[in-house]
Amino acid sequence: MKRLQNHLIGVEQGDVPLFADFEDGGEMWTGTGPRERRKKIKFSEEFKTPPSIQVGLSLSDMDSGPHHRAEVTAENVGRRGFDLVFRTWGDSRVARVRMSWFAIGELAHDDDWAVE
Repeated sequence: MKRLQNHLIGVEQGDVPLFADFEDGGEMWTGTGPRERRKKIKFSEEFKTPPSIQVGLSLSDMDSGPHHRAEVTAENVGRRGFDLVFRTWGDSRVARVRMSWFAIGELAHDDDWAVE
């Protein structure tokens, strides 16, 4: 469990189009095997410590034929942002994806001391 140490809690969220590969024959739509797309997300304000991140698919447009294989995750989480990541593999054909995210964590307080 992540314990938050102060009363200043920051919450930020977003909804990001990641790709639309059906429009131009991109690799998520035409390729096979392991494929990945990522987008760097920057917070509007820096958190005091890396926040907790929840991600999900808000739009998933996949071919009805092959299996639907997908992994969505947040990687490289820091105080200023993180990488939003979508992965697929095998013969899955993904036309487009939009991902939503939610961050919650501590914010710095004016009374915090920076001891060096």
